[in-house]
Amino acid sequence: MAHDFDKDYWEQHWRRAQGDAPGAKRGNPPSPYLATELGDLIPGTALDAGCGTGAEAIWLARMGWQVTAADISIEALDRAREHATSDAGRERVLWLEADLSTWEPGTQFDLVTTHYAHPAMPQLQFYDRIAGWVAPGGTLLIVGHLSSTDHDHGGHDHGHGAHGHTPLEASATAAAITARLNEQEWEVVTSCELERTLVSGDGHELHLHDVVVRAQRRA
Repeated sequence: MAHDFDKDYWEQHWRRAQGDAPGAKRGNPPSPYLATELGDLIPGTALDAGCGTGAEAIWLARMGWQVTAADISIEALDRAREHATSDAGRERVLWLEADLSTWEPGTQFDLVTTHYAHPAMPQLQFYDRIAGWVAPGGTLLIVGHLSSTDHDHGGHDHGHGAHGHTPLEASATAAAITARLNEQEWEVVTSCELERTLVSGDGHELHLHDVVVRAQRRA
C-alpha cells in the first residue's frame, strides 16, 4: 500500500500514538547512533530533519549544538517542546514547522541528521535534498529504515501502524544511499545495516532493522 506521507498523514500518526510510540514519552532515549557517530565532533550548528518528538534534537542541544529541529507535524512539535525541559533544550533548539519536501533553510549546517524521517517524496531524493544543506567540512548522518521485504521495520520516532511496520517506499539500503554521495565531494565514514530491539512505552518490543550512513563533506 502506498502512502502519501503528507501533513495530514503525520498529524494523524502522532494523534494515534497517544504517547506510547517510541520517542513520544519523556525519558525515552534518543537514537544510540548519535553518541557512537557524533560524540567526537565539535558542536556547531545542526539541523534535525524530521525531528518528531525531539529526542535527538534535545540530545544534540545538551551536547552543545545549536539545533534547528524541523518537522511537518504540529502535534509532534508540541510534544517536543514539552520534552525540552532542560535549559539546553529550551535555549539551543529552534522548533520549526516545515514540509521537508519543499522547505529551504536558506543556510548550511555543520551537521545535518535525520532519523527515520520520510516526507512526501522519494526516500533517496529526500536524502539528496538534505545532503545539500551540509556545509563544507560538515557531517551528514542518516539513520533510516533498512529496505528489505523480509522484515518488519519499526522506527525510534516514526514507527507505523500498530506493530511498527514501515512501508517499503520509506526504506533504503546503505549501498543505495552511499552510491548517491559523490566521492569527490564526500568521504563516507560509516555505512552499515544493523538490527536492534526497542521497547515501546506500553512494553511492546519493536525489532528494528536500521541503515546508518555518516559522511563528511569535503572542505
